[in-house]
Amino acid sequence: ILGSIGVISAGFGLSGAIEKLGVERRVHTAGRSKSQLDPFRPENPEDVERLDALLEQMHRVFIDHVTDRRGGALGTETDLFDGRFWLGDEAVRLGLADGIGHAVPVLKARYGDRVRFRSFGPRRRLLSRLGLSLAQDALAGVEEAALWARLGL
Repeated sequence: ILGSIGVISAGFGLSGAIEKLGVERRVHTAGRSKSQLDPFRPENPEDVERLDALLEQMHRVFIDHVTDRRGGALGTETDLFDGRFWLGDEAVRLGLADGIGHAVPVLKARYGDRVRFRSFGPRRRLLSRLGLSLAQDALAGVEEAALWARLGL
């Protein structure tokens, strides 16, 4: 899947909810705009206008970046940057990708068989590497059961 060239800002408007609950919101700031777009207050049109301008700027930077990198490879599709996404074959047809493949064979084809790959992930503890993680899992299960038992559950 490739695409989704767009910018999004999402949130919740909770001002009615806290009012119904009888909650009084207290906010103290230094800086006139520090609490803009606060989800517990009604939207301020000025804040929304500023956010829209920022989203448009970010979208333009994103579009320019893709256009600069893909250049003439991009097809004539006018809506490439509207947030939609495509599967591999269609992304290639539109010029958003050069081809479909897996990183290892593609890099080996490009740089030769001598290229080496290293996987990075969380470091495993010594006991885990020795196969002793089963004991840790069992102990964690016993501890969890004891905690629930204290609550009578």
